[in-house]
Amino acid sequence: MGRLDGKVALITGGARGQGAKEGEVFAREGAKVVLTDVLDEEGEKAAAQIGGDYLHHDVTSEAEWERAVAETLSRHGSLDVLINNAGIFRSGTTEGTELDDYRLVIEINQVGVFLGMKAVAPQMKSQNGGSIVNISSVAGLEGQAGTIAYTASKWAVRGMTKVAAAELGRYGVRVNSIHPGLIETPMMEELPAIQAGKLDRINRLILLGRPAQAEEVANLALFLASDEASYCTNSEFVVDGGVHR
Repeated sequence: MGRLDGKVALITGGARGQGAKEGEVFAREGAKVVLTDVLDEEGEKAAAQIGGDYLHHDVTSEAEWERAVAETLSRHGSLDVLINNAGIFRSGTTEGTELDDYRLVIEINQVGVFLGMKAVAPQMKSQNGGSIVNISSVAGLEGQAGTIAYTASKWAVRGMTKVAAAELGRYGVRVNSIHPGLIETPMMEELPAIQAGKLDRINRLILLGRPAQAEEVANLALFLASDEASYCTNSEFVVDGGVHR
């Protein structure tokens, strides 16, 4: 018996990396999984590998959110779990970041999460239950030089999670945020320190001495999506090997 038997989960940014691994873990635990992304070839492949569905989905579009939810309901009849996983990273200082780059990060990382919660809330309220998991970051708990746009977006995700939890709790809908540290995904390769060959130096700052595997984050998302977390809401769950302290 799987931990998500009978549940339907929609996972954004599901074509690769952390989102794809969440889809794999959820499917293994019995969920019907819908992966969404703009990377269609990779997304179709990831969905086929787990026996799930794939939808092209720009998370910055309210119309595409409405379509993704409607399509999920048409295929599966319910929507029990939303993992707001889609996100991008752009480095840049406060002075050195172009406005267009800043807005791009905010649109995907912040507005996308807002639109996702807005889109699934009516269905979850009507079901008297559901779990929304917003993927923030340790950057949503502290500030690091050179990450102005990314940090702003992830602090916003943290705050929006708490607002939504306060609004939806009476309907049995739980809303939590996950705050990963350094995770071995394609996004990790975009970090300036990694590109500069400083992984060993970064590992010395991590109490466990290594980056996480994507499955270690997926397992936390699994817990929050499952009935095992039935009394968890409005909370921040850190999975960073001890970086934030």
